[in-house]
Amino acid sequence: MKMNKIAFFILLSLLASCGVSKPTTQPKKTVHTTQKPVNKQKTENSPEKVLTKIPEKENTIQPKSEILEATQKVRVTTEMVVAYISQFKAVAKENMIRDGIPASITLAQGILESGAGTGDLSVQANNHFGIKCHKEWTGESVKHDDDALQECFRKYKHAEESYRDHSYFLTSRAWYKPLFLLPKNDYKAWARGLKKAGYATDVKYPDKLIGLIERYQLQQYDAEVLGTGFSTKPTDQKEEITNDNKYRVVKGDTLYSISKKFNITIEELKKKNNILDNSLSLGQSLIVK
Repeated sequence: MKMNKIAFFILLSLLASCGVSKPTTQPKKTVHTTQKPVNKQKTENSPEKVLTKIPEKENTIQPKSEILEATQKVRVTTEMVVAYISQFKAVAKENMIRDGIPASITLAQGILESGAGTGDLSVQANNHFGIKCHKEWTGESVKHDDDALQECFRKYKHAEESYRDHSYFLTSRAWYKPLFLLPKNDYKAWARGLKKAGYATDVKYPDKLIGLIERYQLQQYDAEVLGTGFSTKPTDQKEEITNDNKYRVVKGDTLYSISKKFNITIEELKKKNNILDNSLSLGQSLIVK
């Protein structure tokens, strides 16, 4: 009888131990299997991996650019200026034939005053020459900050109207008459004459126009109208000195190499030639002394 009781208690203890072990092992399997896929999914779609791809798109070479500053300061690329010239060279030549204003001067003013067509006045009002309303203007107008706040500027339906009005503006005012006594192929004299007649208040205005004309060889359009011919000098030679004070940029030149060649600092070279950044153009004429 005692043996049966002992056996009975042993059997109960074994059954109890087996019953407890089952629930303790089962939750471990459940937790293990549900956490793995959640962790893997977070790793694959984590924002860190997406962000690492962004800098690769930013490593692109930016085209050379320059700052044009007249009624507004804007930064444009060489390609933008060349496209602008291509668009308006015909109307500039037409104005030269009709009114006698060198096409090079008209284009240089248009590039400078309008920021090659990207400035606010040119975009909002098709005004490419910064011409203000004045008393006789009866057309549409816009307000723009210039020498004073919110000045009145002329607004045109098309940019070509701005070019024609620019021509009329110069031919209809007595103080610009001395300009028309100058040779049509002397763009330097015209640039200085515009400043002297009061077209712009910027003391460097003539130098800016001359720099644009020589950089983009706008005088070729004067030659086409006058029938005098225009030839581009070779730019792949080792060195080209135009006179005692000027040097023409050739392939491989930098501001540093030119400054060393003529014993002038880079800052002096930039100041003398109104260069706002470190870019140079082939054939560009620089004052070096």
